[in-house]
Amino acid sequence: MKVAVAVFPGSNCDHDAYHALKHVIGCGAAFVWHKAADLGGADAVVLPGGFSYGDYLRTGAIARFSPIMTRVVEFAAAGGPVLGICNGFQVLLEAGLLPGGMRRNRRLKFLCEQVHLRVERTDTPFTGLARPGQVLRMPIAHGEGNYYADPAALERLEAEGRIVFRYTAPDGRLDERWNANGSTAAIAGISNAQGNVVGLMPHPERACEAALGSADGRVVLESLVEACAAARGGAAARGAVREAAAGSGGAAERSGTARPGAG
Repeated sequence: MKVAVAVFPGSNCDHDAYHALKHVIGCGAAFVWHKAADLGGADAVVLPGGFSYGDYLRTGAIARFSPIMTRVVEFAAAGGPVLGICNGFQVLLEAGLLPGGMRRNRRLKFLCEQVHLRVERTDTPFTGLARPGQVLRMPIAHGEGNYYADPAALERLEAEGRIVFRYTAPDGRLDERWNANGSTAAIAGISNAQGNVVGLMPHPERACEAALGSADGRVVLESLVEACAAARGGAAARGAVREAAAGSGGAAERSGTARPGAG
């Protein structure tokens, strides 16, 4: 299988995503430039973090008009798995693939710290190997990660089970002190109605190796490989992913303690 990692002017987590996918998880990965006319036959797409087009106008507002986003929208409409991480999440919002918007962080400053997020949904291509309620430790690095949905939109997200991740205390409790950026309903990640498009602000690709403080992000990328293998009927590939996850401790491995997200 192959994952297309989109690269916009200003992307700075594209190599992180590529490394995690290719060298840690062990699946095929390829960079796709923002001007590309196609996705190169990819099985999945990752929109990485960074500051696409310098975050001018709004975060993700210009990137949504890139030629590659036309292909991403078509790919998503056909059921292809699309993951937006940090700035990639913001691009998905601007492109209308996910509802809601982003505001400046509650503390009005750039945040770079470890957070805990609880898995709320395990039937997406990115959470299939997670346990319901599993708490993951990953870093955030953003200035505008305060997800907002108006009351009507929030009600729909809740009713349709489209909230995939929430910020929590280390033990999984909802606690506003651990909602680092002030997101509506402590939302860290959501999906589209079909579940094949997911956006989240924390960085799973930066939490795939214990040496970096946490390997919890592996569950997101390993789930993607599993889902793509299932779509292709690749039982052998699925078994290899499970074996690799079991041998390394997989995404269940966590270390360190995060500090509360509200000052």
